[in-house]
Amino acid sequence: MAIKDKLSGNEAIAVAMRQIDPDVVAAFPITPSTEVPQYFSQFVANGQVHTEFVAVESEHSAMSACIGAEAAGARTMTATSSQGLALMWEMLYIAASLRLPIVMSVINRALSGPINIHNDHSDSMGARDSGWIQLYCENNQEAYDNLIQAIRIAEHKDVQLPVMVCYDGFITSHAVENIELLEDEKVKAFIGEYKPEHYLLDRDNPISMGPLDMPAYYFEHKRAQAEAMKNAKKVILEVAQEFEKLTGRKYGYFEEYRMEDAEVALVIMNSTAGTAKFVVNQLREQGIKAGLIKMRVFRPFPFEELGKALSHVKAVAIMDKAESFSTAGGPLFTEVRSAMLDYARDTRAISYIYGLGGRDVRTDEILSVYNDLLEIIRTGQIKSTFNYLGVRE
Repeated sequence: MAIKDKLSGNEAIAVAMRQIDPDVVAAFPITPSTEVPQYFSQFVANGQVHTEFVAVESEHSAMSACIGAEAAGARTMTATSSQGLALMWEMLYIAASLRLPIVMSVINRALSGPINIHNDHSDSMGARDSGWIQLYCENNQEAYDNLIQAIRIAEHKDVQLPVMVCYDGFITSHAVENIELLEDEKVKAFIGEYKPEHYLLDRDNPISMGPLDMPAYYFEHKRAQAEAMKNAKKVILEVAQEFEKLTGRKYGYFEEYRMEDAEVALVIMNSTAGTAKFVVNQLREQGIKAGLIKMRVFRPFPFEELGKALSHVKAVAIMDKAESFSTAGGPLFTEVRSAMLDYARDTRAISYIYGLGGRDVRTDEILSVYNDLLEIIRTGQIKSTFNYLGVRE
């Protein structure tokens, strides 16, 4: 029977980590992720896990320690935010290129400068091409569920890639919500024992590892990583199906909310999806066919699936909580619109950048986006493809 509790997002992640009982956790504190290793270190101190907890001097060192531990054959986890993720930048690429299934919680926070401790997606979006799988979470329950699934995805023999589980700083990380936890033994059975095929401390099959490829091999190395990311698409769904049988909670590449007959829709990520769902319900009560797609998997990007999901919609707004400085919309817009070119060519698409540095996003602002989409349908004209929501111009 599921265990009902009230936990913040960070507490939920720490509890999932306790249930997973990784071999090594290496971490350095940074707001708003600090609570994750803090809560987990209590489990270590109390003898509730067998984990070797490594307190390091920086986030670069944290990821370096994770790489060393995972390469040695240890199931390894960590957590970070914002500048911490940025300081790991070099090591993110090395972890991915070495095909190490490290699982890291990324508690999304704006990148400096200027210094800002509040939520947007500039940190994980900046790392989107580092070779890590990226899962995004609307609420505490999804953060807990995704972390458990991330272990299985990362360690699958056809994947062997690191995974980021991303959720919104303070909004999700510190807000307390009702949550359903699995029993410890069910989590243990679901993730299974970690048995890496190749690792440094296997004395019967000694190997060496290093992130050096000359031109004769580098291209093939990257191609192999890309194939592993492609394999992850299938594995993500397989793991989700198993998790649904265990919990009754269904996961895919994205959630389609009231999309069956939608004429206008948003594509959005993380906690703002909850606000947008409220607006969708209001519009439906007025007879307006509004819907929403909430992205869960951003890497690997569900190109075909998302394009087809938008094919029957007349107008869509793609919402980015990160500025790419491309002058052509945010990163989510760029990739969604690319998918639409093949599968939803007749659907009108506009971009909104919103919520940077933790700026509140109100229901009336979300409503204004839907009204803009309805105006596009009515007139057949797009006044502005690239837009900002909630900023003083």
